[in-house]
Amino acid sequence: MAKVLKRSKKTRRNISEGVVSINASLNNTHVVVSDKDGQVLSWATGGSAGFKGAREATPYAAQITSESAVSKAKTLHGLEKAVVYVKGIGAGREQAIRGIINSGVDLTAIYDITPVPHNGCRKKKVRKL
Repeated sequence: MAKVLKRSKKTRRNISEGVVSINASLNNTHVVVSDKDGQVLSWATGGSAGFKGAREATPYAAQITSESAVSKAKTLHGLEKAVVYVKGIGAGREQAIRGIINSGVDLTAIYDITPVPHNGCRKKKVRKL
């Protein structure tokens, strides 16, 4: 007989300081708001903010995405300060940070954690169009 896993009930926690992780890829922007322990408070992507297809990769979509994710965490959990980690080479890097500032959260620090190869693996061949 299989065990049924119970999901924990969502509760409102007062968290004043959190971590905002921005993953800006070439096709989309993902924003995840978590507490200092890594427990996710809220998240948003370009698609969940109402953009579809190529419009998910625009800077405007990144700004709206980050505003929606941070405002959710602010209203549900009382987020006031945040440390921002930015990863990726997408077009919405700076605009996503601007969206966090517009939503009324104070930024403590901004870190760029984009993985940069130190001449490890060989790169893919260049596409010929």
